[in-house]
Amino acid sequence: MNKKILIIGSRGMLGSELAQVFSDSDVYLWDRQDIDITDKHEVREKILWLKPNIIINSAAYTAVDKAEENRELAEQVNAYGTANLANIASELKAIFVHYSTDYVFSGKRKNGYKEDDKPGDPVNAYGASKLLGEQKLLEVMPLKKLKIKSEKLKVDKKRIIAVGKLENNPKARFYLIRLSWLFGKNGKNFIDTILQLAKERDSIKVVDDQFGKPTYAPDLAKKTRNLLENKEPFGIYHLPNQGVCSWYEFAKQAIDFSRIKTQIVPCMSKEFPRPAKRPRYSILLNTKFRKMRHWREALRDYLKNNQNNQDTRYR
Repeated sequence: MNKKILIIGSRGMLGSELAQVFSDSDVYLWDRQDIDITDKHEVREKILWLKPNIIINSAAYTAVDKAEENRELAEQVNAYGTANLANIASELKAIFVHYSTDYVFSGKRKNGYKEDDKPGDPVNAYGASKLLGEQKLLEVMPLKKLKIKSEKLKVDKKRIIAVGKLENNPKARFYLIRLSWLFGKNGKNFIDTILQLAKERDSIKVVDDQFGKPTYAPDLAKKTRNLLENKEPFGIYHLPNQGVCSWYEFAKQAIDFSRIKTQIVPCMSKEFPRPAKRPRYSILLNTKFRKMRHWREALRDYLKNNQNNQDTRYR
């Protein structure tokens, strides 16, 4: 791409894949040691100096359980950090790419959530912090603006009432991408944990009453580039891999692909109480962009390419 691109959070699971996908571009890779996104003065000074055309924010506080005790820190990073980046992107008229989560929804809707469904009632502090981040972004770059018809101004009881219509806001130059159940290299993820436990135990209990769509980090990074290259309409996108599963089904497929003899046993969430509650249905519906491949295919690739230290044979 013939653009100056800044990737923030470039050493994380998603950020490292974004760095690879955009490696043929004029790309700048910043991580937490390079910029503190919670410091609005530092954000403005450093990014004004760089003047990127595209700012991609893959930095986030993602420790779901720890967020229950560290709500302020989660909000600083996930909400106010997002606002700081959105403000400077708006000032520079740069495209802003930001990643959010299925956890901004309550998880009560069995059939899943579309991009234009209103988020709300997150069940944990992490989800609340990410929802606040979305709200901060939309405050800076509202998708719609009211075009006022001056000839239709009305005075009613000493109040001026503006009459107009909502139109697309040309200043809303952002892609807000929601993902769920992220897995990949360069970070902790559910699959690596399951495979490690499988080395140590004859059986593993995994919850079978929480449902979602896994997202493979390399696939998401490629789709992010597709959005930018194709100049897709700005706004909110849901980009998980295709296919719904429970955590039990996800774990069992990894064990089956890896030909490990450990038994995976389904159980209920109440058998594993955790500091942060999880939504029951984390199903993001992609209705706006080309679908990604099925999560099983992505999982097979991940196991083949990134589990060299596992004593397993792949199907």
